[in-house]
Amino acid sequence: MPLNWYPHIVLQNPPDVHPYRSLQQYGRPPQILTRNRDTHSKYLKQKLQEAWKEADNQEVVYHATKKGIYLEFQGEPGFDLITKSLEDMRSKKIRLLNIREETKTKLDTTTGTEEEEKTTYATVYVEKDKIESFFNKIEQYATEIDSRSNKPKNQKLINSISEIKAAIELRPFWQDTKQLIPGREKEWCEVWLSTDNDAEIEVFENLLSENHIQYKEGTIKFPERAVKVIKANADDLNKLVALSDAIAEFRTAKSTARFWTELPNRQQAEWVENLLSRLQIKTDITTSICVLDTGINNRHPLLSPVLKDDDCQTVISDWGSHDHNKHGTLMAGIVTYGDLEQSLESKGTIEINHSLESVKILPPPPETNSPDIWGHITAQGISLAEIQEPDKYRIICMAVSAEDTRDRGRPTSWSGAIDQLCAGVENDERRIIILSAGNHKDTHLINNYPDEQLTDSIHDPGQAWNAITVGAYTELDRIDAPDLSGYAVIAPRQGLSPFTTTSFTWERKKWPVKPDVVMEGGNLAKDDTNFVTEADELSILSTHYKPTEAHFQPFNMTSAAAAQIAWMAAQIADRYPEYWPETIRGLIIHSAEWTDMLIQQFRSSDVKGGNEQLLSACGYGVPDIRRALYSASNSLTLIAQNELQPFYKNENNNLTMKDLHLYDLPWPVEVLQELPDETEVSMRITLSYFIEPGPGEIGWKDRYRYPSHSLRFDIKSPTENRDDFLKRINLASREEGEESPGTASASDHWELGVKLRNRGSIHSDIWHGTASELANSNIIAVFPRTGWWKERAYLEKWDKQTRYSLIVSIRTPEETVDIYTTVANKIGISTPIEITT
Repeated sequence: MPLNWYPHIVLQNPPDVHPYRSLQQYGRPPQILTRNRDTHSKYLKQKLQEAWKEADNQEVVYHATKKGIYLEFQGEPGFDLITKSLEDMRSKKIRLLNIREETKTKLDTTTGTEEEEKTTYATVYVEKDKIESFFNKIEQYATEIDSRSNKPKNQKLINSISEIKAAIELRPFWQDTKQLIPGREKEWCEVWLSTDNDAEIEVFENLLSENHIQYKEGTIKFPERAVKVIKANADDLNKLVALSDAIAEFRTAKSTARFWTELPNRQQAEWVENLLSRLQIKTDITTSICVLDTGINNRHPLLSPVLKDDDCQTVISDWGSHDHNKHGTLMAGIVTYGDLEQSLESKGTIEINHSLESVKILPPPPETNSPDIWGHITAQGISLAEIQEPDKYRIICMAVSAEDTRDRGRPTSWSGAIDQLCAGVENDERRIIILSAGNHKDTHLINNYPDEQLTDSIHDPGQAWNAITVGAYTELDRIDAPDLSGYAVIAPRQGLSPFTTTSFTWERKKWPVKPDVVMEGGNLAKDDTNFVTEADELSILSTHYKPTEAHFQPFNMTSAAAAQIAWMAAQIADRYPEYWPETIRGLIIHSAEWTDMLIQQFRSSDVKGGNEQLLSACGYGVPDIRRALYSASNSLTLIAQNELQPFYKNENNNLTMKDLHLYDLPWPVEVLQELPDETEVSMRITLSYFIEPGPGEIGWKDRYRYPSHSLRFDIKSPTENRDDFLKRINLASREEGEESPGTASASDHWELGVKLRNRGSIHSDIWHGTASELANSNIIAVFPRTGWWKERAYLEKWDKQTRYSLIVSIRTPEETVDIYTTVANKIGISTPIEITT
């Protein structure tokens, strides 16, 4: 019996809203060294006096007229530093600027083994009229007792400090690899200012001009931070520390890399003519794909029907909007047609339901690889497209990334800007942004596949939380070219592409699952001497940027993979224009599955541990366009799009959690109960939302975290009732003094589990169980976790709402079972509309 296909069902009824209090305790208790109170207080007073004097001397040398000084606080090696107590958020005259950790290897004399020992440093700005507050804290520690704890006042803070120094040179501010600190030669650097105030940014720009320090136009702003790119050496940076009150961090500026290949071209003009004769372009197009790249040649006959001259733009007019080196036009062929080769070979009508936009963000030679504020340039490019066509449902695709991979998951000014753009921080306009993961640094030296891919990190800005970051796998394993006789493919069919990068080297518990998904990125071949080469048949087909020379060109790497996901997103947006960007992003990831080969390559015998490796290599797997677009009679997808307020100020004027949303889903209980008891079924849940970034500090210890908030989901276990489920997950649902009901969670049913799925700002997991168990698992809760909206109360964003999309799918193995119609009838859809796919 063939499957019937239907539109997904969007739930119209709002969820039940309950007041929420979290059961979770965030983080472990701080590890603080026990100190001799008298000795330690005297020592720190002396160090503070010396630091103050040294900072004063520096001002005399540089003739500075600053309002304050910079201090560096050092924690005890192997212990914590209580950074949250090092600033005064009310007056803002004492500001925590950055937090960094340095790791050294230490020999354990007892066991004879080497261990890593971390030391935490914090750089703090103190206005001169506030320096006494630190002396007072030390004096209170030495002489007073806290009546609540019966311990010395400020004990945790003072005992956690091992050293205080004046921060009078660039090292305490350098938040990048030590080896990248500039020497005598001027290099492009990012300066992170401790303010987002326009007047103070202008003061800093004037300071740069007065000291003949070159800087790039444009500024990226984050809460309490602004980023400028300057060309400076070590002396310049030291001078800025001495002269400015606004320095928070220094980092090396990023250079861009190109993603193109030099492959043979094939002139196939007759294919173009045939395809154009079968092309059917939608008359009232509302969806577009905006490609940020090297420009696109819209004179290519396959692109001109969908890309108008007015929609070819550039961030710098001197660059021109043309494609100066093929990459943008290669992207265009895929984002327009998806599988161009399939479109050319088919005999039927090819429908195009979206238009194309091009914004050139990469300069032509000789300006290639110029470091810049790439987040600012990206925002400029998107703004140009939005001004030109403000009413389009826009998919933004960018396969441009930094050359180096040193960030290893840490947010940067570029990835932070991407997250801001997705979340609509400036104008409340949410956006879908699709990024390539970046490519292996030297494909001609791949002789240790796939291990080399596991040590080559995803490139900046691919670590952006809110974007869809696309890696690559491959289906291409056949070599037909006579000149490649004797060559063998490097990657097996449906295995990881040798071009891709991964997040294996990241601190996985801290950063999101990246890549989010993988798509076809091509393969490589090698001979018996390990010589590696590309081949036409191991790449996909796209459009050549000089159609007078060739109409088609092979295309591969993660750029090609990202372009395919952009095409897929456009199909969903056109089919469901009412879906939010959060929903389209969620459906792409919700539809993804790991291939058997990817599982074989990266899942160990320890399934949970192996799943973590799988996520780091290929995210949630390969998306399926049909699952993303449609439900089937035996595979139902429900979607809820709602807003939740995570935090509020209670009657005691304290910030706390606010709302929990509870969904009692219209489950096909009768159909599930009629199936044999042993019938295995599955349910997938995906929760997608956008966070607002706050990337001012490295480390994000305590309240200094990157995300504005987090959301989580949980489900009633088969043996629980509704009230016990609520009491298990929500303190606010219990009476005063009431204990947990002690009911079991559904943890044994999940494929990933909470530790793996609760990373980043999209959470997806698959529930496995019997049909009878699923029949009793129809209640889902969505609730908040902490973030800087709550922890930085003085920024007054604690009352903001967040949008989210909750996607729930049920899948049964029996094609004869119709769960879709049952649910549709329950919510008032009497005659479901079938779709021909």
